Amino acid sequence: METLQVLLDEAGEAGGLPEALRTVYGSDLALADDQVYANMITSLDGVAALAAARGAGPTLRGDCDADRFVMGLLRALADALLIGAGTLRADRNHLWTAAYVDRQHADDYRSWGRPDPRLVVVTASGALDPAERALQAGALVITTDAGARRLGNRLPAACTVRSLGATAPSGRMILDAVRAEGHRRILTEGGPTILSRLVTDRMLDELFLTVAPVLAGRRSGDGRLGLVEGGTFLPDAGRWARLLSLRRAGSHLFLRYSLRGSGGGVPAPNRR
Repeated sequence: METLQVLLDEAGEAGGLPEALRTVYGSDLALADDQVYANMITSLDGVAALAAARGAGPTLRGDCDADRFVMGLLRALADALLIGAGTLRADRNHLWTAAYVDRQHADDYRSWGRPDPRLVVVTASGALDPAERALQAGALVITTDAGARRLGNRLPAACTVRSLGATAPSGRMILDAVRAEGHRRILTEGGPTILSRLVTDRMLDELFLTVAPVLAGRRSGDGRLGLVEGGTFLPDAGRWARLLSLRRAGSHLFLRYSLRGSGGGVPAPNRR
């Protein structure tokens, strides 16, 4: 694949990417040791989740190998990878590792020597398939009291189940549970409900967002979700972000935003 074209890069940090990966990304990439960051993809009209045989991500991605590369890179940097049960069910038999999603650079990830991130699955109901391929390698499953009862001893022995109470856990509770396992740099790939909980509790430090050059459309009741689902922030408490970098591959755009310290402040008006 071709090197990503760098249109803007104000991150201003020196990281430790291997040369082969740094060349494709177009620069180095540094993340804090203690950081929560998201990697998501949306259509031009903001659809981030939809029912599709291939899953929402691959459907929106199309044939863009660069998106696979960025996914792999961000996974390789993570200690833990956080998803919701809906994302696990939508991408059946997926392995949540860098080498699996970006096989073109699998040897580069292996030679880097970083361990695969610990998979963390959040499910309020406990509706998980024990035969799911990703669970066989072991995962931290965060659930409710009812979900834990439903799961019982059905999951593979390599999995750890943590109940966080009677109701669906907040973003802060989820991250506290993940950090209690020793994981500091946490990547979430969603979906929109998990992302909304993190944004609601102001726990998200950075967002890596791929914008796919496609219009997905919506109809009432079709289950298509935007980037965040379950929380509302504007007009009084918008989570304003600062653009750190912008890259492109063909007509796909790769944006990196900082949300550190994001609050309800309104930026200067755009006078038209």
